[in-house]
Amino acid sequence: MATTFKTLTSADVISTKNLLHEAIPLTGAIISGTYADDNIKNFSHGIFQSVYDYPFLSSSANHILDLSAGWSSASSLSASTSIDNAKKINIYNEMAQVLAGFDENSAIRRFDDDGDFIGTATKINEAYFINFTRLLTKDEIKKGSFSLSLGANAAYATPFGNGAVASGPIVKLIDKSGSGGYKVNSPAGEYGILYATGSSLAAAGVDGDGYVKAGLVYYQAGIAVVSASVFGSLLTTPAIMEVGGNNVTQALTASGISASCDSLRNRMYDLSFNNTTELNSTIYFCRTNHDEFNYSSNPTYLSSSRIVVKNSEEDVPVSYITTVGLYSADNELLATAKLSEPLKKDPTVELTVRVRLDY
Repeated sequence: MATTFKTLTSADVISTKNLLHEAIPLTGAIISGTYADDNIKNFSHGIFQSVYDYPFLSSSANHILDLSAGWSSASSLSASTSIDNAKKINIYNEMAQVLAGFDENSAIRRFDDDGDFIGTATKINEAYFINFTRLLTKDEIKKGSFSLSLGANAAYATPFGNGAVASGPIVKLIDKSGSGGYKVNSPAGEYGILYATGSSLAAAGVDGDGYVKAGLVYYQAGIAVVSASVFGSLLTTPAIMEVGGNNVTQALTASGISASCDSLRNRMYDLSFNNTTELNSTIYFCRTNHDEFNYSSNPTYLSSSRIVVKNSEEDVPVSYITTVGLYSADNELLATAKLSEPLKKDPTVELTVRVRLDY
């Protein structure tokens, strides 16, 4: 326990923040093919589907994302005859109230494809939801890094043509303006617009650079909202989403949520983004003047009332700094920092030890 203390002033303390990024690649093989669906977990409630990076019964498996699908009660697909209609409306409303919030009349906002919530013509009424786990996203998805490639070949059995990107059409969804054009009007934090690009897109709605709005990605929440239109009206030839030949509208209305999730996974070629870990640090500059800390509190420093390290009375006292302790105002030890090697200290030397606490 220390017997001599030195008070740190505001000039001795500084706080910093660093953002660490990690690339997260998820191939379509992992999501929809490698393990013959043994890594896909469906639940009796039937409102979402969980995807693992390995067969989920294995102790080595990691939960990586959840999939679901739903629509607004304002959607033309919303009808009592649609399978799981109430569940799909509830899923949409749950995601919308968390991610989009409520309007001035306390009504749940519908997802808006340009994020301005003005008018009714730009709403995403039918959507697939991809909810990534914190294991992957950490503190948030890095803005401008999201990419989702979807097979756009019409046939269900060969969504990527003959199995390779080069042999068939691909629609890629990216948040191309995410790093500088993200939105901040969500209760869940910042989000960006997902733009679809690819040769198989229909001409209507595509801008001069070949992009069309097709969804949203919520960075801090770690959730992507993919418009169902990316498999239908946005394509020159709508995609077949089920073995029986159903297009996206028929598949959503005639099948349960789990089957809709299967349809989405069947067309996912790859998915990637960079996650973000926010590392906060407080740095303490522990300064020792020439006349400070030249004596050790170690009892072996003295022998017969003499300083062991001195050979004669003329020798200067010498100590070695091995540990820095940070104390509270009432002298309670809060943290210790060990030096990689002892630092020699005598009255001819002044030192500054930099201590960093990360959290």
